[in-house]
Amino acid sequence: MSMTARERVLTTINHQEPDRVPIIIGTSNTTSMKMRPYRALTNLLGIEAPERYIYEWPELGTVLPDEAVLQRLHGDARGVLDLYPQWIYDRNRSRPAHSPFLDDWGSGQSEIEPGVWFPGVHPMKDAKTLEEIEAYPWPDMDDPSRVAHVRAQARQLAEQNQYAIIGTPWLLFPLERAFAMQGMDTFLMNLALYPDFAEALLKKIAGLCKTLMGHFLEAAGENLDIIKIGDDIGTQNSLLMSPKMYRKILKPIHADYIAYIKQRTQAKVFFHTDGDVFDLIPDFIEIGVDILNPIQTSAGKMSDLPELKRRFGRDLTFCGAVDTHRVLPSGTPQEVRDEVRRVIEIMAPGGGYMLASVHTIMDEVPPENILAMVDAVEEFGKYPRA
Repeated sequence: MSMTARERVLTTINHQEPDRVPIIIGTSNTTSMKMRPYRALTNLLGIEAPERYIYEWPELGTVLPDEAVLQRLHGDARGVLDLYPQWIYDRNRSRPAHSPFLDDWGSGQSEIEPGVWFPGVHPMKDAKTLEEIEAYPWPDMDDPSRVAHVRAQARQLAEQNQYAIIGTPWLLFPLERAFAMQGMDTFLMNLALYPDFAEALLKKIAGLCKTLMGHFLEAAGENLDIIKIGDDIGTQNSLLMSPKMYRKILKPIHADYIAYIKQRTQAKVFFHTDGDVFDLIPDFIEIGVDILNPIQTSAGKMSDLPELKRRFGRDLTFCGAVDTHRVLPSGTPQEVRDEVRRVIEIMAPGGGYMLASVHTIMDEVPPENILAMVDAVEEFGKYPRA
């Protein structure tokens, strides 16, 4: 029996088999695409669509896809986003051309080549003391312009009752925001050398994120099906920190944050973390993660999809797993189809799997491969499984 997209996702995240594997695309920075492949895709499809950016943030470079494009890509979810305070947009739209984009935290992105922006402004790079944390001019998370649109957007999607609704507030959850404030290398060094400072900075950031999350969830009401959070903890072959350090310092912060969310919404918690995080998956389950993304199959033990499904498939819904390291950018459309079929055959039985690319679809991906990915789900992702 055919389902609506929302029914399909809800069935899947409740670990039951829907009519087909859901497709998650275009709902956040981690599930959308860059502008270059988007332009190529709309040209290939003959769709005239405005060029809009997610979070209205051109320097991020990630597209907010047009509804016609999302429908052609068989996307089963729609995102509800927060925004920067209005004064940030006003300031950055009037800044000198090619000068850094600065956000309300004081961190920002620099243009490293024409049209290419990279996190390069770290306002607390030299900080090492608790006094410097207290003295810093932290952003106002109570600014109403951040979530003024959320109530109406979430309600409209809920009334339409067609697509799963994913709340995707842009919070750079505590570890990533610490990287933004200090630079990755500097903060990781501080974790080792000045753990009291590092932990205090993480807790300060997490408190600010919780304040904004509270406003976002209040505005969204009971309309969200999924709420996305995340922190990149893995690398291509290992973790950014030892499991012991994660469990001592960062895990309690993540646990508190997830508990705060679950006290305020019935939405499932979608946790995004890149790299090989296999060894921490039991910890994620313990602290309340419901959906794990992006399942970076090019990274260490995350490539062992049968073992992921066997060990954790009863407790987690997996979202992602379509390789953006080699297959999507360099493979042929047939190779993309073959990879989608392989992933579905392993991950789909019993529900608990939503197909997505491993993080953002980058500039090198041809539009034919994007279509091959989503159309393969229509062909190979049907239930009941053969």
